[in-house]
Amino acid sequence: MSTEYQIIFCTCPDKDTAEKIARLLVENKLAACVNIVSNITSVYRWQEQIEAADEVLLLIKARQDAYPLLETLIKTHHPYQLPEIIAIAIERGLPDYLNWIASCH
Repeated sequence: MSTEYQIIFCTCPDKDTAEKIARLLVENKLAACVNIVSNITSVYRWQEQIEAADEVLLLIKARQDAYPLLETLIKTHHPYQLPEIIAIAIERGLPDYLNWIASCH
């Protein structure tokens, strides 16, 4: 069991933004891997209105101690006024995969 690793969810308005943020996270060794999931639809309340938008989801695998810098990088390069940045602890995983995440930082 491990809680030193996390998956961070972050939605982006388009694939170009998603790829830019993903590359910056990996290049700066803040994430070991970022999956880009295209063609999602988000339904949400914003400024008292129900909205729907086509978005791209980032699934970011990283060490928990990288979170503060990771959050700052996303906020700096994300076009949304309030980007979705949600971290979930990885409770279990293939030990070799978790070791790989650690080695990428």
